[in-house]
Amino acid sequence: MFGIGMPELLVIAVIALLVVGPKKLPEIAKALGKGLSEFRKVTESATDTIKETLKTDEIKDEIKKDMDGLKDSLLYGKEEETKPPSESETPKADEPKSRT
Repeated sequence: MFGIGMPELLVIAVIALLVVGPKKLPEIAKALGKGLSEFRKVTESATDTIKETLKTDEIKDEIKKDMDGLKDSLLYGKEEETKPPSESETPKADEPKSRT
């Protein structure tokens, strides 16, 4: 926990005991524990919110790609191609039409 070992925790506990006193030390430890648990809850909530936002952005990107593909297939008749047909693919106006 934060790179603090057992000897460091003992030194901190002794100093806290001397500064605060034996009667108030359990109350302070309890308040500190509640504060840390609230901090954890808030950070987990923030992390979940960020993850949901990222998922929403990914879904939006996928929907946009799908819509672009649908638009292209409706406009140009091809699913994979994203540019309009070239001049060689369209009949020219001065070419005679075949009569059947």
